[in-house]
Amino acid sequence: MKPSMRHRALVVALLAGAALPAQAAAQAIPRIPVERYTLPNGLTVLLSQDRSSPVVAVDVWYHVGSKNERPGRTGFAHLFEHFMFMGSKNVPPGGHIKAVENAGGSVNGSTTNERTNYYETVPSNELEAMLRLEADRMGTLLEVLDQAKLDA
Repeated sequence: MKPSMRHRALVVALLAGAALPAQAAAQAIPRIPVERYTLPNGLTVLLSQDRSSPVVAVDVWYHVGSKNERPGRTGFAHLFEHFMFMGSKNVPPGGHIKAVENAGGSVNGSTTNERTNYYETVPSNELEAMLRLEADRMGTLLEVLDQAKLDA
């Protein structure tokens, strides 16, 4: 077994609570309350409140990834992940990241086979600003997408 495979097996065993009695393992798993909403435009919102720290995480998932690409025409999901940081109608190139950092937060994105996501973690009083940033790039990215951005 490769070292990485042994490591994965160990992680799986620990996550499964293999060393704990069944009752203790069940008690060790925290219950995280999640509310689910579907907005009129079809957007699904999952909300889990935790008031133990004054921060909020906004994580937007798009159900598109490399599985949606054809052989010979790959990389587009990841390319668009990067485009989403290159400005929108109301936010200049680099402005999204700058706004999050100026708010005292962090931002990133990732692409997998199944999805592309973008997230910000900021002080909780910045939630509305983060939602505005995400909504703007979701709704107006294509208005400012051009050849220069593609070349970059």
